[in-house]
Amino acid sequence: MEKKPLLEVKNLKTHFHTERGQITAVDGITFHLNEGEIVGVVGESGCGKSVMSQSIMRLYDEKYTAKYEGEILFQGENLLNLSKAMMQKIRGNDISMIFQDPLSSLNPVYTIGDQIRESLMIHQNLNKREAQQKAIEMLGLTGIPAPEKRINEYPHQLSGGMQQRVMIAIALSCQPKLLIADEPTTALDVTIQAQILDLIAELNAQLGMGVIFITHDLGVVAEICTRVMVMYLGQIVEETDTDCLFSEPLHPYTRGLIKSIPQLEGERLQKLYTIDGTVPSLQKVPHGCRFASRCPYADELCKEQAPELEAYSATQKVRCWHYKEILKKEAVHESSNE
Repeated sequence: MEKKPLLEVKNLKTHFHTERGQITAVDGITFHLNEGEIVGVVGESGCGKSVMSQSIMRLYDEKYTAKYEGEILFQGENLLNLSKAMMQKIRGNDISMIFQDPLSSLNPVYTIGDQIRESLMIHQNLNKREAQQKAIEMLGLTGIPAPEKRINEYPHQLSGGMQQRVMIAIALSCQPKLLIADEPTTALDVTIQAQILDLIAELNAQLGMGVIFITHDLGVVAEICTRVMVMYLGQIVEETDTDCLFSEPLHPYTRGLIKSIPQLEGERLQKLYTIDGTVPSLQKVPHGCRFASRCPYADELCKEQAPELEAYSATQKVRCWHYKEILKKEAVHESSNE
């Protein structure tokens, strides 16, 4: 049975008002997320991953800070057409988000218990005692020791890893239909990271919860994601299923990211590959292909005209003028090395 689209984002653009004029941090993003699907979003810092995810929840001040264009269809309803009151009912209940910086997201003057109970009492209509028990249960699921004690503590009394687990507990407490996880395991040790990934995967399977998983760790992508979007400077440059991402990456940027994964050769770590240059400023977005200044395959066409995101196969899309030529060169190179 074909799964229904839980989320459909169509030509989403996020413009920010600055002293130097309007800049576009998300530029024409289109994708879908099915019920029960986990889609990874990867790319360097500054590529627009977090802005895109926070735009889906309309977290930016639309009066003074930002302007949205396009459509964000959640269960068929365009979130950009909803009132602030309606969005408040959806945020934290139907759509939840794990932010990457827990210290700035948690309120320092309220206990951990206060902050978890709040969403449960507002969205789930639980009384204080019921919300307290649910909050303790959620803290336990995220691996926090002695949750009955920790629930009465303040954020500054917890380590960075524990603060992150509190954020995860808040996001998952109402069992959302859509979870946006913005680097949720960055501050956690390997053991707890695996436990959190298992928890997200379990809720994904049990509840049919859709997940947008933003990360820099391609190992995590390989472990839990079904599809992947590679972002660069506010645009999707490649979209594919996870197997194809590693077996046949099309875009030069995707290839660079995969080559940058540390690898062991015998007992020695190979010299780490790096992509030349840095992500350009949004104030100086290149006229043609946005990756051209860092791409070893770029020519005059790349510098003058911006490529569109086109379908290579039923499961793979790419934004590159020369990806077919690159594939042929790589195939010849691999066969000559065999």
